[in-house]
Parts: sequence; structure tokens; C-alpha cells
Amino acid sequence: MTDFPIDRRALVAGAALASLFATQAGAQDQPMAPWAWTDANGLIKDLPKDKDPTTDDTKKFPRCRYCGMVRAKFSATRHLIHYEDDAVDGTCSLHCAAIGLSLNMDKGPKAIWAGDAGADGEIKPLVNVDKAFYVVDPSKPGTMTRVSNAAYADKAKAEAAAKAEASAKAGAEVVDFNGALRKAYLVMADDTIMLRTRRGEMRKKAANPQ
Repeated sequence: MTDFPIDRRALVAGAALASLFATQAGAQDQPMAPWAWTDANGLIKDLPKDKDPTTDDTKKFPRCRYCGMVRAKFSATRHLIHYEDDAVDGTCSLHCAAIGLSLNMDKGPKAIWAGDAGADGEIKPLVNVDKAFYVVDPSKPGTMTRVSNAAYADKAKAEAAAKAEASAKAGAEVVDFNGALRKAYLVMADDTIMLRTRRGEMRKKAANPQ
């Protein structure tokens, strides 16, 4: 016998908590490769799957996953990443594609496409980045970045864009996808600061219309 009354609900709750903590601890003790964990729990585990992502890509993937921009409005800078498991990441720009590639480091891209900035038409056709020529141009801002980086299917058009007077003076250059990607990562800190400030001002203005 005890001199204190037994609170059975407290005992049941305590047992349940003990069981939960034991289960979590056991799960943490189980061997699991980092990539297996990110496949199951990562921020981008729910990417849509599509075996033919380039067909009507701006309709199937209308907004950039990372910034919310409408991809059709930025068709000349949009990117489309198709991974080996048919997961698809549609972005508005190389800037956001770089973010996606970082988050998906364990997924191997089957192909990456970019809008052909040198093509005619409201919605630019896609070009495989392995065959594209990027013009990195500090003389003007790009989509989600203070340094423009546009992809061209035609090398002559890319070279002509880089040789334009203002662009040439600013040091514009033609590089391949890997070169453009490296430069995108190099300016990402400044771009992020700029974008956070700009988005903050836009939110304040939207919340307090004149």
C-alpha cells in the first residue's frame, strides 16, 4: 500500500512518452546513409515526376519552386532540371537552378535545359545546357541576380551579345554551363542579400498600401 493516490492517467502518459523517446533513439541508432535520409526527409523529396518534362514545361511547371516567379514570364532565363529518377525541378533562372542543384546533391541530373535567349517567340525554346553558350554580363541585372547570365543555342549570337559596347566594357564573357554555374554561386551571397531586402520592401508595401 502507498500513502499517495495513484494517478493512472499520468502513468499511462509517462509510459507513452518513454516509448516514443525509446523509438526515436532507436531510429537514430539505426545505420542510414546520408542520401537515404535526404531522399526520405529532405526539403525537395516531393519533386514532381515526368518522363517528358520539356513538353509544355511552362504549363506543367508554371512557377519557380524557390522564388515563386512565373516561369513563362522569364522564359529566356528559365531552367529545367530532369533527374535520373524522372524528378523535375523547374526554375526561373540559373540562380534558382543553382539552389536546386545544391539541395539535390544526391540526385544525378539526366539533363538540364535553359531558355534560348537568342531565339524568337514569346516563350523561348529550351536548349540543353551542354550545347549552350552562356553570356555572363555584369553590365546588367539578370533574373534573381545582379549579374545577367543568359544561355544561347547559337554561339555567334552569344558572342555578339558579349561584344555589345556596354557589355564589353563591363567584362562580359561567353562561358559554358559549368562556368556560368560557378559564377552564379560566387555572386549568390550578394544576390541573396539584395533579394531579401527587395522582397522585404515589397511585402511591407503590399501590407501597407497607400
